[in-house]
Amino acid sequence: MAKANPLQFIQQVRGEVSKVVWPTRREVILTSIMVFVMAMLTAAFFFLVDFTIRTGLGFVI
Repeated sequence: MAKANPLQFIQQVRGEVSKVVWPTRREVILTSIMVFVMAMLTAAFFFLVDFTIRTGLGFVI
């Protein structure tokens, strides 16, 4: 593929960016909430696993 000069490059970038389907504000908010909830669930799960292992080892030792 031949190198494009800077003007052609900028035009190509603009053309590609215009094809992007950007998420709506509502989609961004809902996705952010889902990520936060999943992070909290994962943190709770690993806390419980850690607590269970720590408690079990405490009884063994």
